[in-house]
Amino acid sequence: MTTPAAKKRLVHHLDTPFSTSSWPEISIDNQDSILELLCSLLSPIGQHRRTHVRPSKGKRAAKREKKMAMNSKGVAESVKLPTPRSLELSGSVDIGFNSITQNLGSLSKSSEEAGPSPKDYSMVFVARGSQSPAFNHHFPQMVAAASRNLPDKDKIRLVGFSKPCSERIGSTLGIPRVSSIAISRHAPGADALLAVVENLVAPVDSPWLKEAPSAEYKATQISSVETAIGAKRVK
Repeated sequence: MTTPAAKKRLVHHLDTPFSTSSWPEISIDNQDSILELLCSLLSPIGQHRRTHVRPSKGKRAAKREKKMAMNSKGVAESVKLPTPRSLELSGSVDIGFNSITQNLGSLSKSSEEAGPSPKDYSMVFVARGSQSPAFNHHFPQMVAAASRNLPDKDKIRLVGFSKPCSERIGSTLGIPRVSSIAISRHAPGADALLAVVENLVAPVDSPWLKEAPSAEYKATQISSVETAIGAKRVK
């Protein structure tokens, strides 16, 4: 008995009239080379953290320690940890989705609107292989917008690691995992990494950013996709 052909119908949805920004293409070998240089640059921050930052054991453990520190008069004795000398590199590195997205948004604004001067990024690294694409698909657009007024040699480079490397970078930094890292243009010790990244990674290409100032009308685009209709459920 032949199976009846599945019924199909057209499904319509609105699409953007502008082209989307794509991730720069980087070979796996080049990604590995960049990852090694990145971890080598970040390793002093991890060593500093492991030496001077006491890992959190939770609020209950903190309360117990505070109770044990009570003296005989019932007054809590403050337990002071030695304050380490902050690493110069730490001030030039942003870690995490929120801070990097916020700074990219500030960089993309005009100088009159930006307010406090944001960090001047030269490189942004994203652990794409460790996340859902929906979590990081905005990075090409934001990096392109933040770089649009810069000369080609100074444009922010975006590096997306295809292989899972979140835990590897996190281990280097002394934290559980890392989704993204941004490095400022004048970060100490980053010259070698920047030279390699600029040689291997092209700037993000966003043609629609050049078209936007012309204020040319773009018609609404309606995409039509043919999909199969499932069989009706038998009651």
